[in-house]
Parts: sequence; structure tokens; C-alpha cells
Amino acid sequence: MTSDALKMPPVALGTWAWGDDGRPGDGHFGSRWSASGLREVAERARSNGFTLWDTAAVYGMGRSETALAQALAGQDRGAYLLSTKFTPQIAGDGDDPVADMLEQSLARMGTDHVDLLWVHNPADVARWTPPLIPLLRSGRVRHVGVSNHTVEQLVLADRLLGEAGFRVEAVQNHFSLLHRDPERAGLLDHCREHDVRFFAYMVLEQGALTGRYGPARPLPEGSGRAAAYNGVLHRLQPLTERMGAIGEDRGASAAEVAIAWALAKGTTPIVGVTKAAHVDGLVRAREMRLTAPEITELETLADAADVDTRGWWERGTR
Repeated sequence: MTSDALKMPPVALGTWAWGDDGRPGDGHFGSRWSASGLREVAERARSNGFTLWDTAAVYGMGRSETALAQALAGQDRGAYLLSTKFTPQIAGDGDDPVADMLEQSLARMGTDHVDLLWVHNPADVARWTPPLIPLLRSGRVRHVGVSNHTVEQLVLADRLLGEAGFRVEAVQNHFSLLHRDPERAGLLDHCREHDVRFFAYMVLEQGALTGRYGPARPLPEGSGRAAAYNGVLHRLQPLTERMGAIGEDRGASAAEVAIAWALAKGTTPIVGVTKAAHVDGLVRAREMRLTAPEITELETLADAADVDTRGWWERGTR
């Protein structure tokens, strides 16, 4: 199995927010999504060639996977790709926690396989990587990736899989204008050199880089993202205003500029979609080409903001 077989669209669709239950103060995003609205999102995505859906057992403790299955109901299984995650921190104490969590995910999503299974956090690479091998052999897992891993942890996981004739084919880490650690630590270069696809999550920093929010219009109170970002929105304003100006010249938004930047860096951005209009924005971002001076200017403004947007789950990772 080689990364040549990992044929994926240039942008993945994220469903982290689909795990919120909609009650104020009881979710990271603090929003309520309707089943009919998410079905509309899924249909708009399909018609525009966005076929890779990224979820996880831990997103809403299964709610995201269930909502995704409902949204995709009626679509042919061969028309879309499912990406979900094994999270060591919520593993059970059975004989094979990896297989057990996968089976629960498969049941929630109503499928007999996932196209891409991630080890969500490293925890103990030597412990959690080998159980992936029988899942690959059985076909219940088609490809394997690692998330929130360092270069060293990635290399170890790849060696362990390689002993059975498989390999790590993808990496999924936090990467945005505000968080370029994977580039600075050499992880992006490693992926390029070893033909590993790099998926970038939090490209929009949970809305803080969309241009929609600022000191006068903070993120929704009571949500986890409000607690993380509202205190630094004033420092992001020069960046988001410049992103908005670059986008305006192209009939696009600041958010679409942020996505286009991630594409220009050679990554596959994972972008949360909760409205059909978000898919239209992905089409514009997919077609946008930023110039080298624009990329340099945006990165300079981002560095000047000097904010730390790492989540609690990724402290100590690069």
C-alpha cells in the first residue's frame, strides 16, 4: 500500500462542530445544527467534488459520526470517503481497544470500512500502532494516518507498520497562519520527502481567521472557542483586515484566503462545514492562487500578532 493509492480531494470536510449538542455552554462551538441543514451541506459537497469527510469517535462522543451518517444517507458508499480516529485517551480496557473503538465508529456511521483511520494522539506509539495491522489486512481500514504526532513519533509508527508491509500515509496536525510549528519543526519537509500527505486542521482557527469576528463582534459567549480566542481578537485585526482586502480583490472572503494559503503551502486543509454556503467558499478557495508576496505579507502579519493558539490536547507537539 503506497500513498499513490491515497487519492483524496484537495480539501477535506471537517465535522468537529457536528459533535456539539447545541446547548449553550455544553459544546466547543455552541451552535445547533439541523439534520436537514447538514443533509443540504452533504449534497452541496457531493455536487462540487468534495468527497472526504473527517470525523472522530471523540467528537461529541459519537454524535458527530452519527450526524454524518444521517447527512450522507442515500449517497452511494463509493461516492464518498470516511476518515475517523482512534483516540487512545478514551480507549476501553478490552483485549483490543483499537478494534473495539473502530467497530463502534463503523456502527455509528453505518459502514463496513473506513477509508482513513487516524491514531488521534500519540500517547504510546509502540502500543497503539501494531493493532492497526490486522485492521488493514481485513480491509476494515484502507489507509492509516497519525494526528498530533511529532516527526519522531511519525517515524516510529511508520517503522512499526512497515514491518508488516504497510505505512503511515498521512499526517493530520494543527497548521494555520497563526500556528506554523509543523513547518518550522521540519514536519512538512519530512512529509514531502517521504510522500506522506499532510492534512492541516484549524486552518480557520475555529472562526478567528474568518474575518467575521473582532473586538466589537466576539465569538459566541459560552463556547470553548470564545474562551480561547476572544481575548486576542484585537491582535489579529491587522491580519484579518489584510486577508479581507486580498479576498475582496478576488471576490472572496478572508476565510477563503486562509484556506487558499494552506493549499499554497502544499497541505490538504480540513475545513469545518455546517452550512451549504461554506461549500461554495471552498470552491472559491480551491481556485484561488495567492502570489508569493501575498503569502509572505500574511505570514509576517501573523507573526506580528504573536499569539499561541495551540489546543490543550497538543501541548508538547510540533
